[in-house]
Amino acid sequence: MKRYIGTNVMGLRCPIIKAGDDIVDIAVDTILKASEAGNFKINDRDVVGLTESIVAKSMNNFATVDDITHDVKNKFNCDTVALIHPIMSRNRFAICLKGIAKAFKKVYVLFSYPHDEVGNHLCDPDELDNFDINPYGEIVEEKEFKKCFPNTKHIFTNVDYIEYYKEIIEEAGAEAVMLFGNNERNVLKYTKNILVCSIHTRVRTKEKLKKAGAEKIFCLSEILDASIDGSGFNEKYGLLGSNKSTENKIKLFPRDCEKIVYAIQDKILEKTGKKIEVLVYGDGAFKDPVGKIWELADPVVSPAFTDGLKGTPNEIKLKYIADNSFAELKGEALEEAIKEKIHNKDSNLVGSMESQGTTPRQLTDLIGSLCDLTSGSGDKGTPVVYIKGYFDNFSEE
Repeated sequence: MKRYIGTNVMGLRCPIIKAGDDIVDIAVDTILKASEAGNFKINDRDVVGLTESIVAKSMNNFATVDDITHDVKNKFNCDTVALIHPIMSRNRFAICLKGIAKAFKKVYVLFSYPHDEVGNHLCDPDELDNFDINPYGEIVEEKEFKKCFPNTKHIFTNVDYIEYYKEIIEEAGAEAVMLFGNNERNVLKYTKNILVCSIHTRVRTKEKLKKAGAEKIFCLSEILDASIDGSGFNEKYGLLGSNKSTENKIKLFPRDCEKIVYAIQDKILEKTGKKIEVLVYGDGAFKDPVGKIWELADPVVSPAFTDGLKGTPNEIKLKYIADNSFAELKGEALEEAIKEKIHNKDSNLVGSMESQGTTPRQLTDLIGSLCDLTSGSGDKGTPVVYIKGYFDNFSEE
């Protein structure tokens, strides 16, 4: 029978995960029960994704505001700091900021503009021209910035992050000074004690500031990179990838989760005889054209995945082949010719005209983004995502 369904993505409901739960057993049990209830077969090379959140929760990877303060105090041991280019997020940064601010008497916050690293806008980029402002020039202080851009509320949340972050710092007992600029080296005239809060540009930013004369300098990835009196931590990413748990506690990005993805793979193989692929996923990488937010507030899309998810797709562009190589064919003859072309395609199509339009992104970035869009970040209750047929192509029945 002719095949009409290609890739099929399903969000699977599982129990609410709490600290100490066996995430491997729960995931496997969920997959097997969903297969039975949903009347689908588990096949080789099916893909299962688990949100980083349930993995981190199961391993009890939490820390408090006081844990953050303790670590920051130990590392800086000074009264003043500049926070370089934090993202604007109640979920991602606000609780971290509360802990950081408690460690100092004065906190400078350098916002990037017109938007932060993940696309949250402070102002309309087109308005920069009206005021002849160069965002890569000298630092602009709050009074001048607000004079030019009086409405800095977020398009979706209606939160003014300038005021919000200032309130958090002041409630922690520190003086708050809000600054705006994209040339981070200019902040050194205010203080040489620096906490780099950017995510994907952190290494380059830290190196630039060190060369420019910063004295005490750390990245968010270096805060809570080890446990504080039994707290959670992440030795590679520190505070990066963390989320608000309560008003005084964060959930950190999961660690050591390679053993989890392989344990799930092994257990499904044991129970079904099928070898599936498994990944842990966080934020996907995609841009919202209205809000301009491009997601990926986590340091990576996938912190752990099985071997079969390494690499990039190797695909030919069907419409290019149909319009060029087989322009004279149609119907069944065209389908058969394309199937034969797929069967005989090169093992590496990088640079080939036949692959144009199939930008070779990492499989984990593509699949992790697909999982994130499926599970969402709200109340769907499907933190396990099951994908069938992702690696199939048009030639396969």
